Amino acid sequence: MAAEQTHRDVVLRRLRRIEGQVRGLQRMVEEETYCIDVLTQVAATNAALQSCALALLDEHLNCCVTQAIVEGGEQARTKVDEASKAIARLVRA
Repeated sequence: MAAEQTHRDVVLRRLRRIEGQVRGLQRMVEEETYCIDVLTQVAATNAALQSCALALLDEHLNCCVTQAIVEGGEQARTKVDEASKAIARLVRA
């Protein structure tokens, strides 16, 4: 029976795939691949990074922020503010 993957394992697997995509982009440029094909792969890499960022944000909201809200106080306000700023950075990116 396979062991259950942790959120950390899932994120690391995604990041390794993205790392492979970036290495592939480097090879494409070195091999002077047609610009539009390289741009298509850049877009795919950006989408993969965004997906990874959203997964991290979701975990943060469901774990860190939720726990801080349950505990209340200034820590809750701080965690919500951090999450809000992270969302703003993602939207601008």
